[in-house]
Amino acid sequence: MHDFHFKKAELYCEDVKISDVVRKVGTPCYIYSHKTLIDHFTKIQKAFAPVSPLICFAMKSNDNMAVVKSLLNEGAGLDIVSIGELKKALMVKADPRQIVFASVGKTEEEIRFALRAGILFFNVESVPELEFINRIAKDMRKKAQVALRINPDVEAATHDFITTGTLKNKFGIDLASTRAILKQRKKYPYIEIKGLHIHIGSQIVTSAPFINAVKKMIEFIESLKKESIEITHLDIGGGLGIIYKDEKPQTAQDFANAVLPYLEKTGLKIIMEPGRFIVGNAGIFVTKVLYLKDNGFKKFLIVDGGMNDLIRPSLYNAYHEIVPVKETHAKRVKVDVVGPICESGDFLGKDRMLPALKQGDLLAVMSAGAYGYVMSSNYNVRGRGPEVLVKGKQFAIVKERETFEHLIEGERIPAFI
Repeated sequence: MHDFHFKKAELYCEDVKISDVVRKVGTPCYIYSHKTLIDHFTKIQKAFAPVSPLICFAMKSNDNMAVVKSLLNEGAGLDIVSIGELKKALMVKADPRQIVFASVGKTEEEIRFALRAGILFFNVESVPELEFINRIAKDMRKKAQVALRINPDVEAATHDFITTGTLKNKFGIDLASTRAILKQRKKYPYIEIKGLHIHIGSQIVTSAPFINAVKKMIEFIESLKKESIEITHLDIGGGLGIIYKDEKPQTAQDFANAVLPYLEKTGLKIIMEPGRFIVGNAGIFVTKVLYLKDNGFKKFLIVDGGMNDLIRPSLYNAYHEIVPVKETHAKRVKVDVVGPICESGDFLGKDRMLPALKQGDLLAVMSAGAYGYVMSSNYNVRGRGPEVLVKGKQFAIVKERETFEHLIEGERIPAFI
């Protein structure tokens, strides 16, 4: 569910006309609904209330500081994967003790910064990383708190590029190696291994893969207890799917009903890392029609937003619903919605039945709140559009449109050419 709806043939975000936002900020742009964002967060909170989890919003899905601050205000923690995300988190007054740091390739600078900040956990992905953190913590005379990210070798039934829980992926440590690390944990005197972590993928719409992974984890934890190895935290990651087209994803309550019986038995502190589920349907990408091109074989609706703004269709062949911002009863035609980028892969949607539109008409690309702006680029020397947050009848620009001056900042022509 989301708070984008039509009223008198005009698309609204909450109580604000999309066309009014565009009149002020131009196109292309991203628009987020504060109400949808908070509603989806509180759905997880309520569903998992029996285990009082720490819900760490995955900043990689949307790192806009206004979005992050809105969730912090509701009690969210944060799941980060870079020093940049950590710095943003601290700028909006996130509690470091509610931050977990993932990533398979943490640098020395990132580890030192995170140790100084006092984050809750590093989610560690390999033995070399564990050794590296131990050396840095020793040098800083600190103790690093760690959760070992386990690769449970579970298929997640999602796109190959967003599957992370099988042994053919780069993520996590296999169970046998994890056991060996825990049995030899005295080798790492500057590390406290407090938890275990799993994250099997993204946009998963059924509970079965999660249940398989959680059951594997619980069996593993029980076997560790028999060897007097105790942990305090279990991080079950994120990955809950949303509706893009005709998916029928589980609700937060469905997911909770499926996994809570297993989690409650553990007695461990539970951490979750949802991202897309919270912010995916809380945002849209708005673009303007430039031309309609008919080459006698296909019709193309050429718009001013492209793969540099929203790469998911090109990268994953992902589907996003595309709707005119103003409803019309004009005859529908089959078109490819394509952008201005100099790549054949530059499309937002193919073979879409849309009403005949004219130059200047607006289109909304739905469910673009997650992995939209954060994955955008300046390819073809194109500035990224603004991000806008709507709350009730109010809206504000929360990230300004990039200018040409932004794009060339830092570029230099050396004297020798």
